[in-house]
Amino acid sequence: MSPSQPINHLSIADAGKALRAGQITARQLTEDALDQVAALDPSVNAFVLVTVARALKDAERADADFANGIDRGPMQGIPYALKDIYATARIRTTCHSNLLRDAIPSTDSAVAERLANSGGVLIGKVGTFEFAIGGPSFDLPFPPARNPWNLDHFTGGSSSGSAAAVAAGMVRIAMGSDTGGSIRAPAGYCGVVGLKPTYGRVSRRGVFPLSYSLDHCGPLAWSVEDTALAMQVIAGYDPFDAASADVPVPNFTAKMRHELIGLRIGYTRNFYIENSFCTPDAAKALDAAAQQLASLGAVVEEVAMPPFEQFDACKNTILFAEAYAIHESDLKTRPYAYGRKAYQTLVSGAVLSAADLVQAQRLRRELTTFLNQNVLRAYDALLAPNMLRTAAPFSSFGPDDGGGGGVLTGPFNVTGNPALALPIGFVADGLPLSAQIVGRPFDEPTVLQIGAAYEAAAGFTGRRPILKRQKPLECSLPL
Repeated sequence: MSPSQPINHLSIADAGKALRAGQITARQLTEDALDQVAALDPSVNAFVLVTVARALKDAERADADFANGIDRGPMQGIPYALKDIYATARIRTTCHSNLLRDAIPSTDSAVAERLANSGGVLIGKVGTFEFAIGGPSFDLPFPPARNPWNLDHFTGGSSSGSAAAVAAGMVRIAMGSDTGGSIRAPAGYCGVVGLKPTYGRVSRRGVFPLSYSLDHCGPLAWSVEDTALAMQVIAGYDPFDAASADVPVPNFTAKMRHELIGLRIGYTRNFYIENSFCTPDAAKALDAAAQQLASLGAVVEEVAMPPFEQFDACKNTILFAEAYAIHESDLKTRPYAYGRKAYQTLVSGAVLSAADLVQAQRLRRELTTFLNQNVLRAYDALLAPNMLRTAAPFSSFGPDDGGGGGVLTGPFNVTGNPALALPIGFVADGLPLSAQIVGRPFDEPTVLQIGAAYEAAAGFTGRRPILKRQKPLECSLPL
C-alpha cells in the first residue's frame, strides 16, 4: 500500500494485501466506504438502503478472523453492495417498487450468503430499474441513480445503482443482474467493468426473477482483476437453482498475466457498422480496441454474425413472455402499484402467444449453435460492441419512451455465453465508451485474460469521475 494512495482507491487485490499485512483493517475500509456514501450519494442516488450496523459488524468479524489466522478468501474485509433484487435476510429488499416497499426476506440469496461466508462487508442495497425493467423512472419509492461522470445523465440499467456506486468510488464491487444487458450496459455507461458470467455459473436463488431462462448474476467492479476475485467467491453449483450448472469452478485469475500471442479473436463489426445509433466516436473506439488487441499479439479478424435484429427479436420475445408470466397476477390485480414504465413494459408480454415463444426458443437454439459450433470453434473469443453511444441525458426520457438505444448486449443473453464489458475510451464531454469480450461457455478465464491485457495496455480503467463531496450525514442513514 502506497502511503500517498487514498484508502478508497485501493483495489480488492491491493486492499487484501494491506489487510493481510496489517497495514489497514476492515473497520477502516468500512468506515471509509460509509463516509464516501454519506458524502457522495446525496448527489448520485445509488443506494436505497445503507446497512451501517451490519457493515460494522461484518468488518469486526473480518478483523477478528484475520487476527486469528482465518483467511476466508479475496473478499474478506472488502465492502460491497447488492442490487436491491438480491434477497437479504432481515434486511429490506424492495426491487425498487411500491409493491415490495416494506418486504423483508427471511433468508439470504445464494450470492448474499456466499459473500457473507467469505467475510465480505455488506455496505447496503443499491437501486435498480423497477423489477429490473422499465426505467429510468421518477414515480418510484426511490429516485433513479445518476451517472457519476455527469449527474445530468443516466446510468443505463437495470443495475443502475451498482454501476453508479462503483464508478463513484463508494464501493469497489457491487452485484448486478443481467437479462438483456443489465450488468454490461450500466457498466459501459459508467466506465466500469461488468461481467455477465456463463448462464448457470452463478446461482440466482433468492434473486427476484425477470426472465427465468435469460437471467444471469454477476459483478460490477473497478477492474478486471477485481471482477475475477469476486467471481472466485460467488461462482459455484447450487442444487437449489434449477438453472445452476454443475461444473468445476476455475481459478478466474489463472490466465490474467498471460500474453495474448496465439489467441484468435473475432471482431463482430457487422453488429454495429450499419446501426443508426452508432456514433463516429464509438466506431473509432471499437476499431482502436481491435487494433490494440492485435498489437498485444492476438490474431483479430472480422467475423460474420447473424443480424443483430434476429438476436434482439428472439431475446425480447422470451423476456417479455416470461416476465409477464412472473408478474401476471399483480399486473391484473394491482396495476396501480407499478411505476408507469415497468407496467407498460411488463404488460406487453400479454399479447404474445405460445407459438411466439416456441418460435423464439427454436431461433434461440439455432443462434446459440451457430455461435458456439461455427464462430467460437474458429475463435477463442469475440470483440463486440457494448453500447454505440454514451449515456443519454435524463431530459431525453419521456414518460413513455426514452433516450436510450444502441445497446448491443442481448445476443449473449440469448446464447448464455460469458461477456465482459470494459471501458475503451471517453468522448470529448468526458462520458465513457465500452466494448464486450465474449467467450466460449464456462471459459471466463480466457475472457478475463483478454480483458486484463487490454485494460493494462489501454489504461482507461484507472480514470475516475470527480464528484463534489457533501457534508457527511452522521448517523441519519437507515440501518
